[in-house]
Amino acid sequence: MIRNISIGIDMGSTTTRVVVGEFIKGEKNPKIIGIGESETKGVRHGYVVNIEEAVTSLKDAISAAEKSSGMKIKHAFISIGGVTLRGDISNGTGIISKADGEVTNLDVNKALQDCEDNINLNNKKIIKIFPLSFKLDGKEVLGRPEGMQGTKLEMKALFVTCSLSHFEDLLEVITSAGIEPIDIITGVEAGSYIALSEKQKIVGGALVNIGSETVSLSVYENGTLVSLHTFSIGGADITNDIALGMKVSLENSERLKLGSMTEEFSKKKLDEIIEARLSDIFELIENHFKKIKRNELLPAGIVFIGGGANITSLEEFSKTALKLPSKIGSTEIFGNIKTKLRDPSWFTVLGLIMSPDDNNFYPENPFQIFWKNLKRIIKSNIKQLMP
Repeated sequence: MIRNISIGIDMGSTTTRVVVGEFIKGEKNPKIIGIGESETKGVRHGYVVNIEEAVTSLKDAISAAEKSSGMKIKHAFISIGGVTLRGDISNGTGIISKADGEVTNLDVNKALQDCEDNINLNNKKIIKIFPLSFKLDGKEVLGRPEGMQGTKLEMKALFVTCSLSHFEDLLEVITSAGIEPIDIITGVEAGSYIALSEKQKIVGGALVNIGSETVSLSVYENGTLVSLHTFSIGGADITNDIALGMKVSLENSERLKLGSMTEEFSKKKLDEIIEARLSDIFELIENHFKKIKRNELLPAGIVFIGGGANITSLEEFSKTALKLPSKIGSTEIFGNIKTKLRDPSWFTVLGLIMSPDDNNFYPENPFQIFWKNLKRIIKSNIKQLMP
């Protein structure tokens, strides 16, 4: 009997996580049959700085997941993040090729290629492309343009990119650990499969992933990603501020940040320290909202995931600072089962195995699917991935 197994790997700046899920016929959500985690070494601000240390960290997490699942892990979906991950919007045009003016997929691809030609991709790797809008002979197209008739097709698209060297280093770590990637998915997209509903993505909402050393902000409208940016700040900065301000160890500082320390301390002083650094984070988010003209204009508000989503007073402070509905991400995929995987720090790796892609299971030939997906999604620099 063929088992529908899906495996995700998320290498964060402080923790590497692996999840093994099995999709059982008739069940909507996967059964988690194995997890593994380890302290991440060799990664800073979400990108690899020491390949050997990162490989060791990944192997430790994989080994733990193999032990708990009872199966050998050879293929997986990989999340990618880091401070160089961002989204850039580009416009392109294409002249309709058929004599009768009918728009075909070829015309859409020509407009998409023009979008790519008009964007600066020096030392960048395209992770995924999100078409945002079309115009046919100057008039907005609602839905797909294929089958309509006209002369000139205009297209606007969001290109999600990261540093080419960071992409290659991550790929080297994954393959050096003995894993063949099925697909590489941005961490914010993976997290959205868990934390955002389709309705939230349609009406307009933001997902903020507060990691240890980075904060990723993604904005959704009309069911698609419309903006993505990563900031070089994170939960570790708050931990460090508390350690300095409260004169405690980093371990106790982390407990204070998450509200799990019972010893006596000045709550007023702690709140001031936390809110000071959160103010820095929210100012960056607010400035980006203003840049894309979405400040105070997201009906679905903001959902927080990542380890930093557990910070004391985050939700209430966000509502005040950003003037938007705010909440900590949650998941219903486990029903009433008590598990640490409900913690929003696990949402990225869980989202990897929840991808709506038809190929989210172990395919018969995973490496063939990997190349197929990359050729479709990452058209430029594909030769650099060849062994």
